[in-house]
Amino acid sequence: MVKIIAFLKRKPGMSVEDFQAYWRTTHAGIVMQMPNLRRYVQSHTLLSGYRKGEPIYDGIAELWFENTDAMRALAPTKEYAAVMADEVNFIDQSKRDSIITDEHVIKDGAIPIDGVKNVEFVTHKPGMPIEAFQKHWREIHGPLGAAIPVVKGYVQSHTRLSIYKSGKAPIYDGVAITWFDSTQAMRESATTPEYDRTRADEPNFIAPGTLPIIITKEHVIKAG
Repeated sequence: MVKIIAFLKRKPGMSVEDFQAYWRTTHAGIVMQMPNLRRYVQSHTLLSGYRKGEPIYDGIAELWFENTDAMRALAPTKEYAAVMADEVNFIDQSKRDSIITDEHVIKDGAIPIDGVKNVEFVTHKPGMPIEAFQKHWREIHGPLGAAIPVVKGYVQSHTRLSIYKSGKAPIYDGVAITWFDSTQAMRESATTPEYDRTRADEPNFIAPGTLPIIITKEHVIKAG
């Protein structure tokens, strides 16, 4: 399957609580009417994430389709038009972006119902070919991250190679998603030698600087 990940910020003047409520109820109901949609997940940035300022995103939406043909077939439908028309009611369109990805399950663990989902936005090391970046991320870095004891699940979503071949420059080269029992468990992970080895490997394939992240609560709107 193919997965679209959309990066969302609420429209100016809208509270986080109102944004989350509208997204999870009204907008979710409209999205669910789209044909060919196989799975749909919303991940809302935790309210605690706003204590020190605005996070990079208020959440991400993940939508799965059987293939790119099924995804493209949406464009002329009235259901897709309704989704796009509703976005202006709660999303800042100037900050909305998305990538089309291939998903790689690195650690297929049981996802905690009341847990948290860490979302990292990944950009490749300058000068590194995309194919080499993806191979290193999946085959070398992936097992390092999966070895962190408190990580319950780990998925890498790689921006599709066809995007680069078309000459486009995606906003990110992928998204790393990890699940934990709690934010406390996340903090504990940073004290482990496995975490240290994971972070030490990042300069080998990721652009310099701090990885943008959001810590979220996952809402499965449509299970695949």
